[in-house]
Amino acid sequence: MRTTSNPAFRNLPTGGYGGNYAGFGQPQDVAGHGGGYQAPPATAERPITIDDVVTKTAITLGTTMIVGLVSAWLVLTGQIAPFALMLPGLIVGLVVSLIVIFKRTPSAPLVMTYAIAEGVFLGAITGVFEALFPGIAFQAILGTFGVFGAMLVVYKTGAIRVTPRLTKWIIGATVGVAFLMLGNLLLGVFGVNAGLRDGGTMSIVFSLVIIGVAAFNFLLDFEQANELIRAGVPAKWAWYAAFALMTTLVWLYLEILRLLSYLQRD
Repeated sequence: MRTTSNPAFRNLPTGGYGGNYAGFGQPQDVAGHGGGYQAPPATAERPITIDDVVTKTAITLGTTMIVGLVSAWLVLTGQIAPFALMLPGLIVGLVVSLIVIFKRTPSAPLVMTYAIAEGVFLGAITGVFEALFPGIAFQAILGTFGVFGAMLVVYKTGAIRVTPRLTKWIIGATVGVAFLMLGNLLLGVFGVNAGLRDGGTMSIVFSLVIIGVAAFNFLLDFEQANELIRAGVPAKWAWYAAFALMTTLVWLYLEILRLLSYLQRD
């Protein structure tokens, strides 16, 4: 299985289960892909299919959106202070995501807990931005799904192929962006403005770069999910694939929301 910048996919199983199901891209010979998969002992579990990944992703995303709408409504109506929702949602989401990433077996309850926590967190943030910039939430959601759909089309049509070279480039860009964000955060703690998050021209450019990197990360996510389908791992791993896709969607949404706020400032 190819390396990916999404940590969620790094603990996925690499053994094939004799299945050969249609995935996100063109079917390939499992035995000859990426060095070859080693078939494990026979299992009674049904192999994963594209429908499993789509269904679990839809359930996870739908849960996050429903919870997010409730959370945003509570903030916009002034019933709950934003940070009363943001902080618990952030902490629970972070802790659960780490458990899911380092846990060696998929867990639907944990993934759904992550979805709920992210819904609380994202909804609270969205409520704050919506109060400041009416209409921004719909624009951010539309933009996120637009980017996701565009990258899925790009992947399915083979317009951009996920080669080892491209994979290394995306991972390098992701790591670079992460270090810049961390460095900017640390500088901000000491009162130093690096200009990456102050709403100026550099901030807009930086957000566009992050959105571009996040978009290309979808290609790696699709490829890794397709690898699982080709290998025929148990269907329960669809929850893990859904979780991994969600992490990229959350990252993209937050950055689009931030970019739109920059563009709408006077």
